[in-house]
Amino acid sequence: MMSHDPPTVHAPLGAYAHAIEVPPNARLLLLSGQIGMEPDGKLAMGIEAQLRQTWANIAAILRSADLELTDIVDVTTYVTRPEFLAIHPRVRAEVLGEHRAAATGLCVSALATPEILCEIRVVAAQSR
Repeated sequence: MMSHDPPTVHAPLGAYAHAIEVPPNARLLLLSGQIGMEPDGKLAMGIEAQLRQTWANIAAILRSADLELTDIVDVTTYVTRPEFLAIHPRVRAEVLGEHRAAATGLCVSALATPEILCEIRVVAAQSR
């Protein structure tokens, strides 16, 4: 995958790329929005725990498709409180390290239930 961060556009404000180019014939995996629900069906408590569990769920789904976290090309994060937008980049960096994907973060008034504080949707791609 190739990132596009042209010098004629401001530098990314965080650990992301302005654009990621997926080559022709790449294998794509589009994940539904994931939440911080543990395998036993219990929702993790608090935003940081939910973010960590959400990323764990994403990693597990990618592994089931023989993909890696470094195959992620796009991340869309939804949180229910503006202050959570400052927490997610730190947790994401712990999970993704130096890997950069295209990314969008949004604060929304609600998700599926009031207890769900975040939802993350990713797209992964693998060159063939």
